[in-house]
Amino acid sequence: MSNTRKSPRAAWVGLAAAASLGSASGCAQSLSSQVSAVAQLAQTRGLPSLREGEVDGRTGPAVQKLLEQPLRADAAGRIALLNNAELRAQLRELGVPASQVVTAGLIANPTFELELLPERDSHYELRAEYDLTSLILAPLRRRAAQDELEAARLSTAAAVVEVGYQARARFYALQAAAQQHRLAQQSLEGLAAARDAAQALLDAGNVRPLEAAAQIAAFERASADVTKYGLALAERREELQRFMGLAENQSAWTIVEALTAAPAEPPRGDDIEAQALATNLDLRALKKRSDGLAKQSTVVRTQAWLPELDADVHALRVDSGGGDARGLWRWGAGVSLQVPLFDRKQGRLSGLDAQQGATLERVHGLSASLRSIARDARNRLVSAHARAHQYETTVLPAQRAVMQQTMLQYNAMQLGVFPLLAARRELLNTELTYVESLRDYWLARAELDALTRGRAVRRTESGGFAATTDSTEETGGH
Repeated sequence: MSNTRKSPRAAWVGLAAAASLGSASGCAQSLSSQVSAVAQLAQTRGLPSLREGEVDGRTGPAVQKLLEQPLRADAAGRIALLNNAELRAQLRELGVPASQVVTAGLIANPTFELELLPERDSHYELRAEYDLTSLILAPLRRRAAQDELEAARLSTAAAVVEVGYQARARFYALQAAAQQHRLAQQSLEGLAAARDAAQALLDAGNVRPLEAAAQIAAFERASADVTKYGLALAERREELQRFMGLAENQSAWTIVEALTAAPAEPPRGDDIEAQALATNLDLRALKKRSDGLAKQSTVVRTQAWLPELDADVHALRVDSGGGDARGLWRWGAGVSLQVPLFDRKQGRLSGLDAQQGATLERVHGLSASLRSIARDARNRLVSAHARAHQYETTVLPAQRAVMQQTMLQYNAMQLGVFPLLAARRELLNTELTYVESLRDYWLARAELDALTRGRAVRRTESGGFAATTDSTEETGGH
């Protein structure tokens, strides 16, 4: 008897252990499948891939390898994706709707009931019940849950898009700051020479005090500009360091400093509005949520008119009395029906209809907003390209020609040193403005790329991006 009593208990322990292992395995498979699904969505948009090990935070060697070489924009985006803790959290949270899909597709457990009445007329009653209505509705519930899972995947893929392009924006801002700081230092060196020359001429009595004072003032202004550009460089570098989620001991990285020149051909954006609408992941996520809510409404409406049907099988055994029936099991079956006369899920239906209506309004609102954002992004890119191209092809060559002619006249002793230094300052100022125009072009390009790859973003004052819809946190981290 002792063995038979322990056996069921042992069986339950074994089942519990198996369930635990199965649950853990299911979680691992779920994470892997979700990462794979999001990675596929991201790869179709030209973004770096994600792998399950990277979601687990095992990214040290990969990040270190990227840091060993001067960083480019794509490498900065890759590091940001690897180290962004909020993004990893979002990927893990996909397990919630994934588990809801599993739950929605499960059929209901049967109910077993055993009744023992050890009285003078001892009898046993065994009953098994099953909810048939739940079995009928399970496929509908699963399809609704799958839409919600797909919406969550799309939102996470949009977050991947944004992290990648947030990193690009900060990288371009850092490149520009580094170039401008270097040019400001060169300008300061020239003005230091002008100041020293002015002071020497003043001491010799060959220049008026006003002219010497003007050169000294120009040097002091340039010195203040170097400080300003140096601070901007430090801020842009720290912004990128923070966004890439790098630790303090990972701050020795360098970048490819020079911004690439803008292409000669002007950007084409005739179908930019259609592209933005077709590729926007947030819009697709909203539509999927609307589809899921519609399917949930179908489930509830079916419940409202479908009676709750329970089937049961029961058996009765009586051990007292006489006759041939003593000790035999008597079997029977039955059906219970709960008719929905009063409670027809009116409140639940009303809530789902309200949710779906609100979601559709957001779909319409985001669609209209995307058209405007697309036009604005295209106009900024066209304008930034025209300005950068003009500086590269006309303004800079013209200023260099002025510098060349001034140098020729100086060598011929037709001009003094001050006009030469002034021409040099004008050339450096033009180069500073050219770098600024290149930065604006590449920021506008990154903004448009993000838009056509699934996420609408807007530029911040610091030159970075901020999401126009729900997204990951700005900072990365381990």
